[in-house]
Amino acid sequence: MNFLVISAHDYRSRRKAGIHFVTAELEKLGKTRFFSCQYSLLSHLKSDPRASLAALANKTTVHENVECYLWMTWIHPFNVRKSYLRPIEDFLFGRYVQKPSHVLVDWITEADVIFFESGIAPVFFDLVAQLNPQARTIYIASDDLSTINAAAYVKATFDRVAPQMSALCLKSRYMSDGMPESSNQYVIPHGFDFSVAKHADPSPYPRGVHAVSIGSMLFDPEFFVMASKRFPEVVFHIIGSGTKAHPGYGENVRVYDEMPHHLTLPYIKHASIGIAPYRAAKLPRYLADTSLKLMQYDFFKLPAVCPNSIVGDYASRFGYEPGNSESIATAMNAAMAAPRISSRTPLHWSQVVERMLNPLQFEDTQLPTA
Repeated sequence: MNFLVISAHDYRSRRKAGIHFVTAELEKLGKTRFFSCQYSLLSHLKSDPRASLAALANKTTVHENVECYLWMTWIHPFNVRKSYLRPIEDFLFGRYVQKPSHVLVDWITEADVIFFESGIAPVFFDLVAQLNPQARTIYIASDDLSTINAAAYVKATFDRVAPQMSALCLKSRYMSDGMPESSNQYVIPHGFDFSVAKHADPSPYPRGVHAVSIGSMLFDPEFFVMASKRFPEVVFHIIGSGTKAHPGYGENVRVYDEMPHHLTLPYIKHASIGIAPYRAAKLPRYLADTSLKLMQYDFFKLPAVCPNSIVGDYASRFGYEPGNSESIATAMNAAMAAPRISSRTPLHWSQVVERMLNPLQFEDTQLPTA
């Protein structure tokens, strides 16, 4: 089998997302290629995490047995945000799709199964239908397009082509709310790398109560402004938030730069509680099932504090109302008093890929009926 993954991520990136783990499993099953798009000189203005790979742009390389290509153009299409500028957006996307990289054309032609990650990738579906109509087409809904503020062109294209795809793989049942009506939707949750347990020792902490926050997605520094003052006995560790220390933080807050994933694991395993300080604005409900940090906290049996809207049905989470000091204090106290338990057993990434390739063979992939 020949597999092709189309994404705005890059398989060689230091920062890992779910698509990287999916690709690693595909490589075990056959020849796998990873095409990274929507990258240009504009990307450097937006601090694109692929900037460190700029020297590899427009070159085919092999990384961990996966052929990789970062397509760099002078300019790439983007969300113009203003409705009166939509003709410009349509022109940019139309030109991008009509003049594809020759590497993408070749890889599409040779693929048996093509994966489109949510974002810009679905705009190439028509090209796939033209060049290789026999290929199976699988959409990986890592995020809802509205949540990631995808361009109107991308949304309109996806709404049109989604029913034609072989499968739409949703990370959460809640994602179906943002999908066009179709019968090809399947619930295939985020996988988990169980080998992390091997890299989670020793403890980096001295004795005491330690709370940890990992990552930068929708990071809300105000949580720590309030919590650090309400709980001076707790040491708060903020890793990779993408922001500098807030002037309102207490002296019990430690801020760390982004670090390789495996180095964050001891901070999670040996903490007293985990914090998921998401901002409340437009917080998607499906984050209850897809938040990687919350999955990691749960795997290490860490009581977690997160906004009320994404507590879901997980007994190990304690919700608060962002911006409300009293509710933050209530959630913190509940989490510190809670036993260390896991609320779910996640799928291995190999099980995720099995379901993506053959969703009808698994009962747990079916969307719950109303």
